[in-house]
Amino acid sequence: MTFSITIPAYKSQYLDEAIRSVVSQTYTDWELIIVDDCSPEDLQSIATPYLADNRIRFFRNERNTGAINVVDNWNTCLSYCTGDYVICMGDDDRLLPGCLEEYGMLMARYPGLNVYHAWTQIIDEQGCIIHLQEPRPEWESALSMLWNRWDHRQRQYIGDFCYSVAHLRSVGGYYKLPLAWGSDDITAVRAAQDKGIANTQAFCFQYRDNGLTISSSTQLSRLKIQATLSQHQWFGCFIEEMARRPLPPLDQQYLATIAAPRQEYYFKSLGKDCADGVKGNLLKLVWYYHQLRAFHFPKSAFVKWYLKSLYNLFK
Repeated sequence: MTFSITIPAYKSQYLDEAIRSVVSQTYTDWELIIVDDCSPEDLQSIATPYLADNRIRFFRNERNTGAINVVDNWNTCLSYCTGDYVICMGDDDRLLPGCLEEYGMLMARYPGLNVYHAWTQIIDEQGCIIHLQEPRPEWESALSMLWNRWDHRQRQYIGDFCYSVAHLRSVGGYYKLPLAWGSDDITAVRAAQDKGIANTQAFCFQYRDNGLTISSSTQLSRLKIQATLSQHQWFGCFIEEMARRPLPPLDQQYLATIAAPRQEYYFKSLGKDCADGVKGNLLKLVWYYHQLRAFHFPKSAFVKWYLKSLYNLFK
């Protein structure tokens, strides 16, 4: 099998590290596709020394898709893939050396799935490990993955996942939301819906948590809230669809008990985003409140999480 590794790139600071982490893989049947999103920084000069390796290709968009439409660049990267499976990593993330080899062994044990997942370390700006992603079973259903995501607040990032290229293309690519806020969740669940997801039991990926990521921005909170509400609506439709299916007993239990953690997860997310965006501006708070009412969120739950998040923001 061939892995397509894609880097939708905009920032130069860690790009060389990201490229080197791919070149250092113990499994050698891969291609690397770097797509410069019309960056003002000189990304090509960083990539050029590696282009002698014919597995590595560099492209530059004519126009910048921007942070709001970043999923468009993910899908541009996907359009260049010639491999069987694709990993979309950030321009500041790193693959651990055995990542592709671990994926290969996992695929041998669970062939034909649409999505696989790598156990992930979260690193800081200096590359030091600051958190570990929560462990997952070697195989689980989409409903199990959702239960753990919502009830246990499991962290995940787009680069954690390895997708069948054919599957992604059949559904129109990575699911687009503003700022890619929740795009990884929906894309993964959609891929796992029929066959489940297999998870590596060794650390394979490093996600860099730094102040330059979209996740760290408080200036885009209104778009984050819109995307979060869209996620909530999408998952509501997904749960209704799963309820119409014949499910194994364990999935029936997940489905029967998933509503409460789902609501709590989204109340907490919306409360934090609102607190980040408002910071004392009551006019903004009125706008957010009306948006939540349109999705039938109880006022008491929103106020609870908003006040908690505001307290954490200013303490």
